[in-house]
Parts: sequence; C-alpha cells; structure tokens
Amino acid sequence: MNSDLIEGNWKEMKGKVQQKWGKLTDDDLDKIDGRREELIGKVQQAYGKSRDEAEREVDGYLN
Repeated sequence: MNSDLIEGNWKEMKGKVQQKWGKLTDDDLDKIDGRREELIGKVQQAYGKSRDEAEREVDGYLN
C-alpha cells in the first residue's frame, strides 16, 4: 500500500492499527495521521525495535 492510500484511508485504518500496536495512544494515532514514516517511528519508540524491524513490521502489516 503506498503512502497516499495510507493517508487517504487513515480514519478507517486507525482502529486496526490500534489493535495491532496497542501501545500506541489515540494521541499518537492522531499525530501519525496516516504518514508511514511517523507510524514506523512510533512503533519503533513504543516497542523498542530497531528502525529496520519497525519498518518491516509496518510494511508487512500495511501490504
């Protein structure tokens, strides 16, 4: 899924993203606002993952 589609469908995806990464707060999700890079950074931070791990996990989930 490309970045434009993520941003365009963010309101629909927010709930699913929250289920997948439960440590992300509503405020986090509002700040992410469908931006892939922001989501990767928040997952990395919340779960103590490396940048590469978080990126693979997010990309795998979104695709």
